[in-house]
Amino acid sequence: MPRSARRARLAVAAIFFANGVVLGTWAVRIPAVKGALHLDDAELGVALLFTAVGSVLSMPLAGRVVARRGSRGTTLAAYYASCVALPLLALAPSLVTLALALFAYGASVAATDVSMNAHGLVVERRYGRPILASFHAAFSVGGLAGASAGGVVAAAGIGPRPHLLATALVLVVLGVAVSPLLLPATADAPDAAHTWVRPPRRLALIGLLAFCCLFAEGAAADWSAVYASGPLHAGPGIAALGFAAFSLTMTAGRLVGDRLTMRWGAVALTRRGGALAAFGLAAALLISHPAAAILGFACVGAGLASVVPVAFRAGGSAPGVAPGVGIAAVSTIGYLGLLAGPPSIGLAAKLVGLPLALGIVVLLLATLVVLAPTTRPAEAPA
Repeated sequence: MPRSARRARLAVAAIFFANGVVLGTWAVRIPAVKGALHLDDAELGVALLFTAVGSVLSMPLAGRVVARRGSRGTTLAAYYASCVALPLLALAPSLVTLALALFAYGASVAATDVSMNAHGLVVERRYGRPILASFHAAFSVGGLAGASAGGVVAAAGIGPRPHLLATALVLVVLGVAVSPLLLPATADAPDAAHTWVRPPRRLALIGLLAFCCLFAEGAAADWSAVYASGPLHAGPGIAALGFAAFSLTMTAGRLVGDRLTMRWGAVALTRRGGALAAFGLAAALLISHPAAAILGFACVGAGLASVVPVAFRAGGSAPGVAPGVGIAAVSTIGYLGLLAGPPSIGLAAKLVGLPLALGIVVLLLATLVVLAPTTRPAEAPA
């Protein structure tokens, strides 16, 4: 294995880790920023909506820039932009400026997501074997690290302004340190000819697969504790274990995801992961016990761990579409699922109750089994 490829793998993993740190850090400081600006829940919800708007608008644009300029420069530009956007969230003096800062934050983080996955795919091709799941594992670890460190800092009474600024400075230094290790700009040649093309049907189906996966992830993140503490009458500590189990199995699954991809192939891995997640959650809903819920959400995390890396790889390898554009299309559709999941479950729960509402997640997880063949590499036989 060329030394440049090994060094590039380390650099890409560091960028994924840092992107996770950015998200985890902001997540735990939202209450402090809300209190500093004296916002109510509705005002905060409106401001946070701008994160989603910035993300959805920037992902297709980032994919086209990657196709025209290459993934190296786009990754670094988007990464440094996210480092600048992070402290702006704490410096915003009003609701309007917070909304604008969140728009910039969402756009930069999403652009980093698209471009770093595109560069990771180039590095993976240099390796000649799957390594994309390991990058997503680094992202998960970064999110846990950012959230954990943020919790400690918040408990120490340090305000969000010095915390977010110090975090951003550390991440900038990290970016400067690893940027020379990335592959050169010529590693992925510009592909402007395939930038503005009609997406093939297969790419749309891969996006639908990502939508189902991220819909389930969003539902598990926002509703696992609510389900355990509400219908199952579990205490706060027990209720929190559902999401903890989901996060731990998600991270562990991504650490072994590349090996499983080599052993089983993308189609079988997606099919088995979807079946495990659907069966585990369905069994938990039928048993209606806190222990079953914890185990069920652990199955969801383990089953979904490698689906997003597999979907990104398949989207970036779609014939006739530039890799950056393919990844951006899959990311955008998948992110819509992440946004739609929590509110959809909430609306359904109001009509039929939370256990039945979570049945929607079971159906979407089962859909992964049906859509699994779309992840087959283009050059592989059916």
